[in-house]
Amino acid sequence: MNSNYAFRTAVSLLVAFLVGGLWVLALMYTPTSPKGSDPLGWAVLCTLLLPFVFFWQQKQYRRHIRKVLFMLDAIENNDATVHFSETEDTADTRLVNRALNRVAHILYNVKSETAQQEKYYELILDCINTGILVLNDNGAVYQKNNEALRLLGLNVFTHISQLNRVDARLSQLIADCRAGEKLQVPFNNERGTVNLAIRVSDIIVHEEHLRILALNDINNELDEKEIDSWIRLTRVLTHEIMNAVTPITSLSDTLLELTEDQASKEEIRSGLQTISSTGKGLLSFVESYRKFTRIPTPEPSLFYVKGFVERMAELARHQYPCTQIDYRITVTPNDLILYADENLISQVIINLLKNAIQAIESDRNRTEKGRIGIRAYCNEAEAVLIEVTNNGPAIPGDIAEHIFIPFFTTKEGGSGIGLSISRQIMRVSGGSISLLPGKETTFILKFN
Repeated sequence: MNSNYAFRTAVSLLVAFLVGGLWVLALMYTPTSPKGSDPLGWAVLCTLLLPFVFFWQQKQYRRHIRKVLFMLDAIENNDATVHFSETEDTADTRLVNRALNRVAHILYNVKSETAQQEKYYELILDCINTGILVLNDNGAVYQKNNEALRLLGLNVFTHISQLNRVDARLSQLIADCRAGEKLQVPFNNERGTVNLAIRVSDIIVHEEHLRILALNDINNELDEKEIDSWIRLTRVLTHEIMNAVTPITSLSDTLLELTEDQASKEEIRSGLQTISSTGKGLLSFVESYRKFTRIPTPEPSLFYVKGFVERMAELARHQYPCTQIDYRITVTPNDLILYADENLISQVIINLLKNAIQAIESDRNRTEKGRIGIRAYCNEAEAVLIEVTNNGPAIPGDIAEHIFIPFFTTKEGGSGIGLSISRQIMRVSGGSISLLPGKETTFILKFN
């Protein structure tokens, strides 16, 4: 509006200046003008023609303005077909049209390159294993990648208030976090337990303050540290116990041989036998724990999952023939292939099936037939997953937190190392094992 007013003012002043100049010239030269010339007439004629010139210039100006606005609307709407004629009309109009076409081409290329770069950066974000969230101070989600959606267990995420459906504490923590903070929060979603590490930074874009959150699931890192700690502790304990017990049992056996023909020392012999048997039992007990720290190096190979789990189920049937259990096996696709150490993974599956059978047998209030489900499939990231489910009593939450800790057991006579060894095997195999929350007991093996 202001530029249009300034243009009209300038043109009006120019016209007034020209008209005034013509009249001055006409008055100055009228008395001495040669015969046949009429400067005053020419001044009057030019004065009459000036409004038409002014009107024509205004018309051209408005016409070019409309062209520029039309071009900008076309670029904004991604219309690349806009083009002004460069062969018709006057030379000046063709020159303006040519310039507008160049500007439109440059602006459209810049916009296309910007869109391609944004798509490129989005693809990069979706390929990394770290979840990325960009939030404004009102909690609106400006940007997120697929890993962030996966970690949070959401398909659509536009505002942090949606996290209340997942975990209210997590929603409040993300809403209150500030740049420079490093946070850690565990929560449960439909995919299981997630131990989320959050790093926060910020940036100003177009005078708006934005927070950038980097999300990582550190369950595997915590599991590895915990397992390594237990391994070091177990090695020290087994070493010290075996060093102390081995000479005791050896000496007991030697003394027993010396007292074989001395009936008067029957009491000594009985005591030595007790020492010997107790020591050997303790050695056997410690040896079972040494297995936890001596998982062999995996020797992976390709094998079909369906035939593998069918063999595991058949083996479980033979080991517990008295238990009536319905085994349901589902493998999708039918020719699913796994690259892992089949012998090591079989130990994990057998242990899970044994635990499932024992859980079903322990349920005295069960009215339906025992059921064990084995389901194998691929997820969106093409990782192979094997789920082992049973309809026995669910594991209480306070116990579920400790089931993978070495030597922890709720079974009478149990060693408490079965699930610990299973987790160790999965770790050295590059995978993981976890217990999914739900009414039924479901363990899931994930092979990355």
